Amino acid sequence: MVRLDGMAEAPLLDGMGRPLRDLRISVTDRCNFRCRYCMPKEHFGPGFKFLPKAEILSFEEVERIARIFVALGVRKLRLTGGEPLLRNGLAELVRQLAELGSADLALTTNGSLLAAHAEALRRAGLGRIT
Repeated sequence: MVRLDGMAEAPLLDGMGRPLRDLRISVTDRCNFRCRYCMPKEHFGPGFKFLPKAEILSFEEVERIARIFVALGVRKLRLTGGEPLLRNGLAELVRQLAELGSADLALTTNGSLLAAHAEALRRAGLGRIT
C-alpha cells in the first residue's frame, strides 16, 4: 500500500488480520419508514432528535474520506442511511465518488424513492443497488 505522503505502508487490516476492502458511508440518519430493521420504535420514538444538518458530513467531506480509504486499499464504497435517497443532491455525491475511479460504488435503499432517482444515479456513476 501507499500512504498519502507516498511512503510504503501495510494495507488496512481488521482484527482478524484480513484486508479491509469495503467502506459503508451513511449519508443521512433519516428514513421514510419506521421498520424494525433500522428505526425500531423503542429507540426512535416521537421525541427522537435526528442530527442537525450542520453535523452531517458535507459531500466534500465524504469524498475526501472516501479518497483516503481508496488510497489505503478500499475497493467497495456503499452508500447507506437511514434512507440515502432522502439526502438532497445524492447524485452529485455519487458523481464525486465515481470520479475516484477505483472503487465499486453501491447504494443500499428501501427502494420507495428509487424510480425518481435511478436514472440520475446511473448517469452519475452508481454501479449497483441493493
